[in-house]
Amino acid sequence: MTSRDLEELSTAEALRLLAGVPIGRIVFTRHALPAIRPVNYLVADGQIVIRSNPGTVLSTEVAPSGSVVAFEADELDAERRLGWSVIVTGVARLVDDPEEAARYKARLRPWVAGEMDQVVRISPEIVTGFRLRPASPALT
Repeated sequence: MTSRDLEELSTAEALRLLAGVPIGRIVFTRHALPAIRPVNYLVADGQIVIRSNPGTVLSTEVAPSGSVVAFEADELDAERRLGWSVIVTGVARLVDDPEEAARYKARLRPWVAGEMDQVVRISPEIVTGFRLRPASPALT
């Protein structure tokens, strides 16, 4: 097997890659334990935006309290063992401006049925990412 190099990504490159895939995972605390939900999302002005049904844990417990969350997305090729992963840590809040929420709703179509009337924004505070790439040839 060919070895791989692990390259750390800049914040700008990490957010660019994050904006290019449709599904990520939001990680939050529920009953003092970690919880994870897959979500479709978009990256707008450096913010991660998701939609949620009213009454879900995201729209009733996480976002209204301004909880610290993690968000992860990746694009990995298991066969070639190449790809990237980005993790964002930040604060999740409901978007309460009706015009701003309407703009996000027009751009972000939910993958699941339901009202999905809540818009949640994650403001990144820490952005980390890495890329697995073929190892550079050794210099001799």
